Amino acid sequence: MVVLSELSEGSSSSSSTHGRGYDVFLSFREIETGENLKPELKSAIKSSRASVIVLSKNYASSRWCLDELVLILEQRMSSNHIVFPIFYHVEPTDVRKQQSSFGDAMAKHRRMMEAETDANRRSKWAQKIELWDKALREVAGLKGKDANGRLEVELIDEILNDIFRRLHISSRFPPPQLIGMENSIKFVTSWLKDVSSNTTDILTILGMGGIGKTSLAKYVYALHFLEFDTSSFIEDITRRCDKKSNGMLDVQKQLYDDISKRSSVQGHAHDDSIYTSMIENVVACKKVFLVLDDIGSLDQLDALLGRKGFHPGSKIIITTKDTWLTKSCALFKMNVKPKHETHKIKGLSEIDSHKILCFHAFMCNDPKAGYEEVSKKLVEYCEGHPMALKVLARSLHNRDVTYWEGYIDRLKKENNSPINNVLRMSFDSLPSENDKELFKHIACIFVGMDKDFTVTILEACDIEIRSGITNLIDRCLLSFKWNKESKNIELVMHQLVQEMGKFVVRKESLDKPWERSRLWGYESFKALKQKKGTENVLGLTIDMQMLEKEKLHGSLELKTDALSKMDRLMLLQLNYVQITGSYNEFPEELRWLCMHGFPLKSIPPDLPMENLVALDLSYSNIESFGICYNYPKGLPKRLKQLTGSCSEEKRSLRSLKILNLSFCEQLHSLGGFDHLPKLERLILRGCIGLLEVCESIKQCVELFFIDMSCIKLEKLSRIICMLKKVEILLLNGCYLGESRIKIRDMDSMEKIKANNIGRNTRTSSSAVLKAISADLKFLTIPLPRSLVKLSLANNNLSTESFPMDFGWLFMLNELHLDGNPIVSLPNCIRSLPRLGILSMRNCNMLMSVEDPPHTLRVLDLHFDSEKHLLRKVVFDPQMSPLGFILDWNMLATSSFEFQGLIKIQPMEGVEEKVIRSLGWTKLDFLIGRRVGTYLVNQREKSEIQMYYEFGIFSTIYEGEKMPNWISDRSTGSSMSFTIPSSPNKLRGLNFCYVLTSQYLGYKTFNLPVIIISNITKNHTWKYKHYILNVDVVGKCLTLLSHWMFGVNDMECGDQITITMRPEPFHVECGLTTGEYILTIWRFLLFENQIREHSYGSLFGDGVHFKDDQIQVHFRALSQWKPGLLEDGP
Repeated sequence: MVVLSELSEGSSSSSSTHGRGYDVFLSFREIETGENLKPELKSAIKSSRASVIVLSKNYASSRWCLDELVLILEQRMSSNHIVFPIFYHVEPTDVRKQQSSFGDAMAKHRRMMEAETDANRRSKWAQKIELWDKALREVAGLKGKDANGRLEVELIDEILNDIFRRLHISSRFPPPQLIGMENSIKFVTSWLKDVSSNTTDILTILGMGGIGKTSLAKYVYALHFLEFDTSSFIEDITRRCDKKSNGMLDVQKQLYDDISKRSSVQGHAHDDSIYTSMIENVVACKKVFLVLDDIGSLDQLDALLGRKGFHPGSKIIITTKDTWLTKSCALFKMNVKPKHETHKIKGLSEIDSHKILCFHAFMCNDPKAGYEEVSKKLVEYCEGHPMALKVLARSLHNRDVTYWEGYIDRLKKENNSPINNVLRMSFDSLPSENDKELFKHIACIFVGMDKDFTVTILEACDIEIRSGITNLIDRCLLSFKWNKESKNIELVMHQLVQEMGKFVVRKESLDKPWERSRLWGYESFKALKQKKGTENVLGLTIDMQMLEKEKLHGSLELKTDALSKMDRLMLLQLNYVQITGSYNEFPEELRWLCMHGFPLKSIPPDLPMENLVALDLSYSNIESFGICYNYPKGLPKRLKQLTGSCSEEKRSLRSLKILNLSFCEQLHSLGGFDHLPKLERLILRGCIGLLEVCESIKQCVELFFIDMSCIKLEKLSRIICMLKKVEILLLNGCYLGESRIKIRDMDSMEKIKANNIGRNTRTSSSAVLKAISADLKFLTIPLPRSLVKLSLANNNLSTESFPMDFGWLFMLNELHLDGNPIVSLPNCIRSLPRLGILSMRNCNMLMSVEDPPHTLRVLDLHFDSEKHLLRKVVFDPQMSPLGFILDWNMLATSSFEFQGLIKIQPMEGVEEKVIRSLGWTKLDFLIGRRVGTYLVNQREKSEIQMYYEFGIFSTIYEGEKMPNWISDRSTGSSMSFTIPSSPNKLRGLNFCYVLTSQYLGYKTFNLPVIIISNITKNHTWKYKHYILNVDVVGKCLTLLSHWMFGVNDMECGDQITITMRPEPFHVECGLTTGEYILTIWRFLLFENQIREHSYGSLFGDGVHFKDDQIQVHFRALSQWKPGLLEDGP
């Protein structure tokens, strides 16, 4: 073995080799007698940049050589360590499959292990053999040199040149310092090392400009490009192509030269199609690793990748701001398509943002004294954007606090900051003016607003929004966020992207804001105050509650005639604005009018509303709402009152689709719905004074969404009984439970009406409801059959408040019961034939959820409080995978069952036949004992529990008493054994360990991960216990477990090793094997490979962590065998 260690290195960006030297360590081995690697050799390997491994016929006979190989390959995985294998008169296949001399040597090692009588040494032998076997297979898969048929002088010269070339090239791309991108590095590295595909693998790294796409790709490339036949990293492609007319030719030339290892022919310099053909010929016969950085168009991809395909095993990383580009290129039109994955880089966490800021601003890990608050403000401004943090921090280096404090304000006024210029590239790449106008509308007006609400409004502004939003999302300029409070999808834009959008609008007229297309904030107020608005203005927003009053001088009152010149104004928000004058000055082209805090008691008769699509008068003083015409004589007085003050002149709201009167507490009447034929959404949240709703609401045939949250109970029935086609109904916070609500089918209401009152009697809906209430002795809320979504959150509804059957709601897909004192899942929910989403967030009285509908896809059981009673979640084993949204607070440390995840019950309550079936006996000493357990943020001392998860039974107790029937014991963190001969199949294994501390007294033990490996079959099981920590008073803790295996998982003669990590201070472990026929009845659905969470627990890919929530997908795999342990865990 040869190890190369660099002594001195120049600038990381230098390509010169002068002034550079290397230490070379030579290691020659004879067959050793079992001693371990010397510390100095370990140190030399770890501090080296590269290792040359000469795999000769007798290589595997040396245990020392094999130990060196393991360490070298560990360094390759953990650092930028280059490995050069030389197959010296041996075949890589023999190394990989351990044939010929390699097979003989490994067989000899196994015989020596089996002959070892000391259990501890034998266990160490088994572990080493497992590592050696893995290392030989790995090194055989690396690109190396074959000495067969070669002159050794030429071979050595070639090897030396290759070593020099590789060490030199690696300095071209020194791994950048990446903070907060560990998960992204792991993802991309895992993808790169996945060789399961027989085609080309393409990974698209997505993200907004400056978010770290290039840095991530460069980091991974620097670590792994030497593992391929040839490689190329092409940086900044879009800028290079845009910079000059033949920019693509330069890029193609660099790519071809890199992968062909020779200079391209100059005669092809003006023909990009010939270059594409030349690239296609090279990549078809070589396994290549390409990184194409900052792709901006399909033409770029097709020119660089061609359309004929790549050699199997090739890997291509594409960084782009545009999601759809990769899968639209010519390669994906082939019969055999590449395997494609995407990875979107998100912003840094607050902690990592602080690290970057402090590193560049203070050259240390923490802010200087006095800079804590200004540092926090800058981190909040950047919202996790690494380039912004780096650039701004460097600008603030060695500046005083006063300078920092004014810096962000100046940033918001700058139009040409380097950050803004980078983000502007995504905007400039939008394919149409429609998309650019959409982006500006959203950036200046609609960020944070409901997606569907925005779509409705902007479609009326002649914006093609469906494809436009897709294009914005594809370029990472826009995203969506689920608002768990309002239960809607909001438009989200990174603050820096939003600022960039506003910069674009400001540049329309730098010195005269009123000539811009959109106005907001103080500039809106100033334009109206000075009456300088022009026809250029399409959107204008003011929220007086958000403006700093000290910046406003003089009277805050505005005049309506300030809007008279804005003939093209379509989007107008005047929240809490004092405005006087004639409302006929308002522009006729208005599509959206939002006036929170509107001071008048009714809508002004001269307000032009013919083109309005959305009207929002939330938090206003309005008392009545209605549309009227020139009514004929004899009109009922009550209907005139309903419509409010109205002129003789015709008014129309025939375009109106959204009417929002939320929290208009003075509102008492609604009418004129027959003149709102297109109304789709009616929002009356918090209208506590509402008394009358005109029956004309029945004529709103397009009305599908109604929010009547926080409306008094007696008003609800009168309104709901008139709604027969509504699909979404929100009744949150109406305190329905206070009157012992019974929910009935609306059709039954009609039957009662016919029977009790008579078909020919003209009776109001309120009279019907009074008759029903008098007859049934309780208030009834009718629900229309058309409902798709129903929300009854925070209504003080108990389990008994629901009817026995909900079957008539056959269209209901989404039901929200959050914040109600429900004890168990109401029976009527099981009768919903199409229910897909059930939310029971913060139902703190909830004790069990059993057998939800088979159609359910998502069950939300998130609890904000640690105080809850939930102890059992059970679902039908035949149902499809179910997504759970839950919180760590939901999990309990004792007497708890979450089917498919964990079942916990006191040991004293476990049936004797279950204990016997596990092969457990003589456990009477556990009776009466207690143990303190800890799970995330819950600590509890309880009686000894039985745990069942993933086919593993276990119990934990204090003390060092290992059951005497545990026969095979050893000291240390691992052990090994061979499964003995038996006429029956092995189905179970009992494993017990004792953790011992050197200190006597109160002690908290962290439970280690248990790893069971079947070396013979190359299978491994990793298990992290549900309980994270255990408190003991003495020195010892014991865990007894029983593992169930499949039919062929463990067979006679298999070599088994059991290891625990991380290694505790002192471990004694032992096991017994048994023949127990038990069937696993529930399993966590592992969608891909097992991953370790940061807590050390092992979960499947179906577990998604976001903040403190978990989304887990479960599937029932099989049930208990009939008649066996029916009452068991």
